[in-house]
Amino acid sequence: MHIVPIDGGVCASLGFESSAVSAGIKNQETSRLDCALVVSREKAVVGGVFTTNMVKAAPVIWCKKVCERGIAQAVFINSGNANACTGEKGLIDVESTAKEVARLLKISEEEVLVLSTGVIGVPLPMERILKGVNECVKWLSPEHHLNCARAIMTTDTVPKEYAVAMQTNKGVVRIGGMAKGAGMICPNMATMLSVITTDAKISKSFLQSALSSVVSNTFNCIAVDNDMSTNDSVVVLANGMSGIDIELNEEDKEVFLHALYLVCERLAKSIVRDGEGATKFVEIEVVGAKSRDEAKRVAKSVAVSQLCKTAFFGGDPNWGRIVCAVGYSGVPVDPNKVSLWIADIKVFEKGVPTVYEEELVANAMKNKEIRIKVDLGMGGEKVVFWTSDLSYDYVKINANYRT
Repeated sequence: MHIVPIDGGVCASLGFESSAVSAGIKNQETSRLDCALVVSREKAVVGGVFTTNMVKAAPVIWCKKVCERGIAQAVFINSGNANACTGEKGLIDVESTAKEVARLLKISEEEVLVLSTGVIGVPLPMERILKGVNECVKWLSPEHHLNCARAIMTTDTVPKEYAVAMQTNKGVVRIGGMAKGAGMICPNMATMLSVITTDAKISKSFLQSALSSVVSNTFNCIAVDNDMSTNDSVVVLANGMSGIDIELNEEDKEVFLHALYLVCERLAKSIVRDGEGATKFVEIEVVGAKSRDEAKRVAKSVAVSQLCKTAFFGGDPNWGRIVCAVGYSGVPVDPNKVSLWIADIKVFEKGVPTVYEEELVANAMKNKEIRIKVDLGMGGEKVVFWTSDLSYDYVKINANYRT
């Protein structure tokens, strides 16, 4: 299985271009990039996974319909305004945005995805949005992928992009992507916003199945806080410009799935590493579960526990908080079968503490990356989940988000 990282982000795949401009949506007094556009030279098969929040932003409603139809050629994204809880006007504004993109690119408005992120409950400044659309179309280029990733940022501190090339039996296929997210990260679908591209030739059914499966193991296995956004969206476009139909060979299908996983995993981890106020990256592995779902429920319980997260921040080896979170996860665990490791140090075994050196565990908790392993002792299923700590800065960032 030959998969290697490549440059190019969301434009690494053949036939994709992007652009980014400042339209004054984030702040009219600054020149921060806030509009981005990704375009395929050919029509692309599209798949998407979206927030399960019952309060869905207008662009989510629009994009779900585009994905149901199955063909797309452009993705326009604005940051600084979520266009959520904006009623009928929000839906009209999304359609107007899609129409303007379509008019300028000479494609159908039904082939334009529109994504938004930012403050909830504020109508889109449509004059500035449409200005952003026009400027983005002028600056389309395969070279603008990094600025494109910058333009979709809100409280993010770094742009997030990744791409790989995979060797198939007929040649090379590429997969690239970008994502944004730092807060409101506790998804039950994907996370925040992510756009993924590939030049593979692929059917809609397989593309959607592949995305849903990969999202379950990547974007759905992260948490920064315990809030699910109204705008969470992951979309993937496959334009077939490599000329390689990966469904003709079972080995190629497996390689494609693994390559897609690697891109999504890297983007998901980068979101956790850039979590609002985060100082620690924490990997939680739960093994010995009866089902993968139960393993994930236990891992998530630890990942979103405020007491666990503050212990991670303080470097406090208080493993009792972790065992406690396992116990209230809702999974019927037997405490007399549960074991726990911090780093590679077993601190709890089958219901009782082990003999270990406190100083070694304390030192492990001070590291920038912490690994937690929980064995439920109930079965053969497992999951890996990623989270961050909870710091003073997280409170400061979110206390002042609109001010």
